Amino acid sequence: MTARVGFVGLGAMGSPMAANLVARGFAVTGFDVRPEAVEALVAAGGAGAARAAEAAAGADILVLMVVNDRQAEEALFEAGALEAMAEDGIVVLMATCAPDAAANLAARVTATGRRFLDAPVSGGAAGAETATLTIMAAGPDETFKTAKPLLDALGDKVFHVGEEPGQGATVKAVNQLLCGVHIVVAAEGLALAERIGVDPEVVLKILGGSAASSWMLNNRGPRMLMDDPPVMSAVDIFVKDLGIVLEAGRGAGMDLPHAELAHGVYEALSREGKGRLDDSQVIRRYREADAGRSSR
Repeated sequence: MTARVGFVGLGAMGSPMAANLVARGFAVTGFDVRPEAVEALVAAGGAGAARAAEAAAGADILVLMVVNDRQAEEALFEAGALEAMAEDGIVVLMATCAPDAAANLAARVTATGRRFLDAPVSGGAAGAETATLTIMAAGPDETFKTAKPLLDALGDKVFHVGEEPGQGATVKAVNQLLCGVHIVVAAEGLALAERIGVDPEVVLKILGGSAASSWMLNNRGPRMLMDDPPVMSAVDIFVKDLGIVLEAGRGAGMDLPHAELAHGVYEALSREGKGRLDDSQVIRRYREADAGRSSR
């Protein structure tokens, strides 16, 4: 029998993810606060819903691709999605959340007899489009096995990282620590090249094929050299995600100085009203600092 899937959160990543599920034979009903996102899912062959509870009605699996744990809590408990889904259904939380928040949501869901999988993703909009996401799932083994066909339809690197919800969120926090720091360091290096008069496009080609290369350098570097790049992932996302990283560090009794420094760069941009810019634009912090020094 084809699994009935409810999907809440049809944003830059959620929309192509839901469409990929439809293309792979899942019966998907989706909800988003933006009507045009729901219409896009319908055009892709899915069904649209006007409310989260409607999307979840009778669902065997409910995917939450929302911004944070607060939105997940709102959809599940305040909007009635949890009560509307199948009594033995699985909630798959794919948002980036603090480990404690994921664990708390899992406890509330499983108390109703439903099952829960903490399954954040990495790979961005490009990975969502091509179904090549990395998925870090945590939950009971049987729950993971039941949900795995759906996860395999969304990503080509699916890992069961542990039995306890919150462990997936922990792995995602580690991932975001490296991602956030790599972007800032890449911006710092390219800004230095600009400052001393070396063509940053040439520098990017050199670094991209050298020992200094990273996925983030090669992905964000070209957009750092654009005046107004498309927004693939906003600065404010890393304000949130590195905040989660620092919270996880505090919970573990561990200092994370590089994460703290990078978080400060994103926060500074956000305070200047630039939080909705593409995160590659952290390079502006270095350019503007240099411009300020040059004017004195």
